[in-house]
Amino acid sequence: MTELSLNVLDIAQNSVKAKASLIEISVDISTAENRLVIIIKDNGCGMDEETVKKVIDPFYTTRTTRKVGLGVPFFKMSAEMTGGSFDISSEKGKGTKVTAEYVLDSIDRMPLGDMPATIETLVLYNTDIDFIYRYEVDGEGFELDTVQMKDILGGVPLDMPDVAEYIKEFLRENTETVNKEKTF
Repeated sequence: MTELSLNVLDIAQNSVKAKASLIEISVDISTAENRLVIIIKDNGCGMDEETVKKVIDPFYTTRTTRKVGLGVPFFKMSAEMTGGSFDISSEKGKGTKVTAEYVLDSIDRMPLGDMPATIETLVLYNTDIDFIYRYEVDGEGFELDTVQMKDILGGVPLDMPDVAEYIKEFLRENTETVNKEKTF
């Protein structure tokens, strides 16, 4: 994968397949600490300890359509190549949490990519799932919470064109404001 946002999309799709009703995604960038941390947490079916150990193996997958599962191993490798770290924890019946920490200025760090488009895609194509997305750079950030949005909209679907356009613009404008003309 060429962008970290595509790793996020892949891992979040795992959460969708795990029947999560809530997926939390956070991106925390600290230029002073020279780090970028991505956390994806869900309340899906979770995994037992043995499966957690296997999931970082590229030759392990639960899919029947292919014999390899590269999403988690690539995410892990992308973090560790920068001198960062990777952790996955899960509990059967409670959910999974994936944390990837990157050295921000590492030459081996892939660009963050188009996180607004990734979150927009996840939200609009999975309207039955709630998402909380947090994005922060050097202590300034924003949050998109579909639980609150659905409550405010009172039954109006998130994928209705006007609402979808609002979500798209909200994500783009707030990301630009927080980034202050920096690219990550």
